[in-house]
Amino acid sequence: MIANSYYGHDAHGDYDLISIGELKLEEGGVIPDCQLAVATFGELNAAKDNAIFVSTWYSGTHQIWRDAYIGPGHALDPSKYFIVVVDQIGSGLSTSPHNADGPNAEIAMSKFPNVRIGDDVVAQERLLREHFGIEQLALVVGGSMGAQQTYEWAVRFPDKVKRAAPIAGTAQNTPHDFLYTKALIEAITSDPGWAGGEYASNEDVEAGLKRHAGIWAIMGFSTEFWKQEVWRALEFDTKEAFMAGFLEPYFTVMDPGDLLCMAWKWQRGDVARHTGGDLAAALGRITATTFVMPIDEDMFFPVRDCAAEQSLIPGSELRVVDEVLGHLGLFAVAETYMPQIDRHLSELLAKPA
Repeated sequence: MIANSYYGHDAHGDYDLISIGELKLEEGGVIPDCQLAVATFGELNAAKDNAIFVSTWYSGTHQIWRDAYIGPGHALDPSKYFIVVVDQIGSGLSTSPHNADGPNAEIAMSKFPNVRIGDDVVAQERLLREHFGIEQLALVVGGSMGAQQTYEWAVRFPDKVKRAAPIAGTAQNTPHDFLYTKALIEAITSDPGWAGGEYASNEDVEAGLKRHAGIWAIMGFSTEFWKQEVWRALEFDTKEAFMAGFLEPYFTVMDPGDLLCMAWKWQRGDVARHTGGDLAAALGRITATTFVMPIDEDMFFPVRDCAAEQSLIPGSELRVVDEVLGHLGLFAVAETYMPQIDRHLSELLAKPA
């Protein structure tokens, strides 16, 4: 275990750390004491039928959902719903390579086992059922890697998910996206400070984390973001200043091992493993009322990929989000983004399920 002040309540606000006990993993490893960081909003009603589950994306935590997506006036309104956000395994808040301690000390740092999207969802279902007594969800929603988890929920537990909204993500990772994520991984592991995963601090891997941020600049933002110099609206004078003042500091405070844990499962997200590789059969299992919500300028989850999957989900709808920032529009910087998300989610929640 190593200390990193970025991961804690000062940076991420209120959340609880809840143990679900031993978690056996799909790849054969074990997390002896899987602890999940959980943030809740609103009250669970007596019938326990107003629960919404939110899954987190790569590098993100419950914080962005609390700050941008959840609250009065939003579709995710705590006065109506009990909203549970669980930070994924490897997020740095839930059990992760850098914070493994106590019963988990044996899997700290480079010894952390490979975790799949399915492991997250199994852990989340156990938490909701055993800790809150929730057996069915009014909605499961998430962006990017959270979309991968949303699909996994809808395919693995169809009877538990009444509505699903995967935003800017796919049910089956594409070869292009696998290679993109491979480049992100190599940017970190090529840094000598990585030391095979036994670095003493994230600062030892700063050069690799900066390269990692540079790759995100190319693909995370759209070509139009750079062409239109949208970074000026964020109060930067040059694209170099934007990189040095925004994108690089965002990643360099994070733990590199945690990022790699998430990247590995991102690469392998695929609900078709439930059906012998048959994606149509896997998505055909979904009974949830589903809105598939790609971002039109997304460079690595393009609309055509999301639309192809959506066509395999019975009764689903394609709801395209217009966002010049591209994939990183998920951070809700543009004023036009959240009104679209709220409209789509409100319409989904209004549908009988």
